[in-house]
Amino acid sequence: MTTAREVMGSAYMNWAKTRSVAKYNLATSGLGNVKLSEIRVSLDDLEITDGGYGYQPLIKSIATRYRVAPEEVVTAAGTTFANHLAMAALIKPGDEILFEHPAYEPMLALALYLGADVKRFSRRFEDNFQPEDLYARVTPKTRLIVITNLHNPSGVLIDDSRMKQIGEIARRVGARVLVDEVYMETLFEESPRTSFHLGEEFVVTSSLTKAFGLSGLRCGWILAQREIAKRMWLLNDLFAATAVHAGERLSVVAMQQLEGIGERAKQLLDRNRQILNEFLDTREDLEVVRPEFGTVMFPRVRHGTSERLCDLLREKYETSVVPGIFFEMPAHFRIGIAGDTEILKAGLERLEKALNELSHG
Repeated sequence: MTTAREVMGSAYMNWAKTRSVAKYNLATSGLGNVKLSEIRVSLDDLEITDGGYGYQPLIKSIATRYRVAPEEVVTAAGTTFANHLAMAALIKPGDEILFEHPAYEPMLALALYLGADVKRFSRRFEDNFQPEDLYARVTPKTRLIVITNLHNPSGVLIDDSRMKQIGEIARRVGARVLVDEVYMETLFEESPRTSFHLGEEFVVTSSLTKAFGLSGLRCGWILAQREIAKRMWLLNDLFAATAVHAGERLSVVAMQQLEGIGERAKQLLDRNRQILNEFLDTREDLEVVRPEFGTVMFPRVRHGTSERLCDLLREKYETSVVPGIFFEMPAHFRIGIAGDTEILKAGLERLEKALNELSHG
């Protein structure tokens, strides 16, 4: 069992920062960065300094978008830090938590770092990556259930009825449900859905990063009941104290323009998803659950693991995908569709060559 003292960062994030970059990068899961020139902004919109617990215009923008009270919004530096702040406020060392498998490695590493007693529940390929029935997994000691929706790495959506069931199970034992919803924005709904409205046990994290290409703003947030939100603001005094105010103000400007940014993103993802699906139609050596939304898919090679494929792609074909080992499923690899369409096409051509080369020994 890994202990908090043994967790020294995130293996996946280290790989992403040092080894994922390639000429044909199919490893990224977020839209390419929007250029500052594409956002209608002037220097008059920006200031450098502000203090207090959150920039109120940004908090109100998030609250309005998700139909919650401003007191239920906590801002944070991207979804990654939102998850850190939320989990740190919801559990203490030794608390039992239920964590999905396969999981996004940085979140799992965070739970271990915080000293949680981590138990697992399955999201099996054979069940289209839907979560198993948690009745048999939850115990009176369970304090938190952690899940991603859309699922990272498969991109699968959990519908509201099943999410309500998870909430009911958590409520029975007095647990909370932490849901990372950063990919939900890729549904591009006029009024974005969120499990926060399904019950008081839900705590939700998200950001502008994945669906809109606004990663550089680090505009993330947590939706939580008021008392929990207050606890998070106070805990944040130990972590980040105050945010980068120019980023907060620029985030408000960007949120006012999300409709146009989102429409371009949706067209790109629809086009690229069709291209990837057409490629997958030609491959009998790959199995995959094909989600309707999101920015990623998680194919499984029919024989062996994906390790040789990922190495061959990188070393010979200048192409990167995410090895399944980072999601505890070595037979799989994660492929992103959020990049430039021509890069995706070229990367898939090289994936085809690598698969053919391996199949011929």
